[in-house]
Amino acid sequence: MDIQLLLALVLGIATIIVLVLKTRLDAFVALLIAALVTGIVAGQAPLDIVSSITMGFGNTLASIGIVIGLGVGIGKILEVSGAANSLAMAFLKLFGKGREPWALGSVGALVSIPVFCDSGYVIMNPLARSIARVKRAGYITLALALGCGMTLTHHLVPPTPGPLAVAGILGADLGALILAGLAFTVLLLPIVVVYAQWIGPKIEPSMNAEVRETVYGTVHAQSGRRSGGTAVADHDGGANTTDEDDAPSMDVDNTTLGTPPAGAKPHRVGAFVASLPLLVPLLLIILNTVSGAIDQNNQGVVGTGEYTPSSWAVPLAFIGNPVVALVIGVILAVYVLLPRWTPRSKVQGWFAEAAASSGLILLITGAGGALGQVLRSSGVGDALAEAIAGTPLPAFLVPFLIATLVRIAQGSGTVAMITAASVTAPLVGSLGIDPIVAALACTAGSMVFSYFNDSYFWVVTRFAGLDGIAALKGWSGITTAVWVGSIPLLFIANAILG
Repeated sequence: MDIQLLLALVLGIATIIVLVLKTRLDAFVALLIAALVTGIVAGQAPLDIVSSITMGFGNTLASIGIVIGLGVGIGKILEVSGAANSLAMAFLKLFGKGREPWALGSVGALVSIPVFCDSGYVIMNPLARSIARVKRAGYITLALALGCGMTLTHHLVPPTPGPLAVAGILGADLGALILAGLAFTVLLLPIVVVYAQWIGPKIEPSMNAEVRETVYGTVHAQSGRRSGGTAVADHDGGANTTDEDDAPSMDVDNTTLGTPPAGAKPHRVGAFVASLPLLVPLLLIILNTVSGAIDQNNQGVVGTGEYTPSSWAVPLAFIGNPVVALVIGVILAVYVLLPRWTPRSKVQGWFAEAAASSGLILLITGAGGALGQVLRSSGVGDALAEAIAGTPLPAFLVPFLIATLVRIAQGSGTVAMITAASVTAPLVGSLGIDPIVAALACTAGSMVFSYFNDSYFWVVTRFAGLDGIAALKGWSGITTAVWVGSIPLLFIANAILG
């Protein structure tokens, strides 16, 4: 590998780490500076570096920016209407006390099969916050379990675009890859839950004050009692569980929703109605994904990138687009969850608050995309892939390591797995690798060490309120844990199929 490209990668990563951990600069600025350093050291023309930064920033926000904004808006209405608490109580009752991380990890895995994990996490995070609010503890554990449950199927199970493209490139049977990816997901989910339960309590005291207040309520310094009597603070800023009788009611104080008519009962939203702003958009997105997969298969263009929806699939593609689906979700949230007497000014104020809270998430997410684009444009990913392909490794580990190194280099799991599949496709037949095993190796390898140049890293850690070392221990650690766990599974899959 070109030493200049290797140095660019190392210095770029070091720049982020030093600036985030040792200076007063925000991660948004640190990411942009790291992108400039990487491009300069890699030998890119100065104006090309700027073009890569703006293109990466714009492309990232074009794909998930609107979705984040709409999702945060839905979350705010779920919160103020009492719908989120209603869902949390129903969820806890369904899965049973003490199984919340398993429940959220499983739901996250199911949701992320058809939905990009960035979008799915934004939609489902209010549920994690509400469960933590009801439990009065454990938000980081739930946030990590939810996020990494989504990571599993996003990387392993078609019809998510990455695995779908890998299947097409390698000639793997799509149905077999879906089943194999689901099997890997089921076997890796315990790692997700165990790691989240282990690291969550250790790093929860590091949660920033703004997110802590949003999840648990305001801490009164004198008594340590949170407002509303929902929790009692520890000396280290955590939260202790109180008696079940202290659990918050699903009723909402009417005065928070506006001026109620005389004699109005406390506002309450049932669990089914509360789920509609979440469930309807997810079902529409799933319908779009399934219909698109069927249409691509009928046209014989699976994984080729040349797909044009047929006339029957166009309406489903339109209403199932995440932007359109979440607009529908916002409309449902406003007109189904809130009482008629809630004034327009109140609703607009809540959306303004939601926009303010999502602003920094959008900036940092876009900056992560900018760094990833500079790394791609510099040729670091391609150089790494070519270098590892020439090493004397067990054949099925070659695509795994290529995907691993490309993921570390540029941040995108989808790009990493597609790069690995493209480089190793000519080797599959000659080396005797089963296409399913090769596809699993590409997708599993791309899960490794999600960190600063991955936009999903910033989505999860900002919603969780984690920064610096705590973010690395929590999110980078859990994604690396499932990556490690996939290695013995690949050996087993190769023994069975190879």
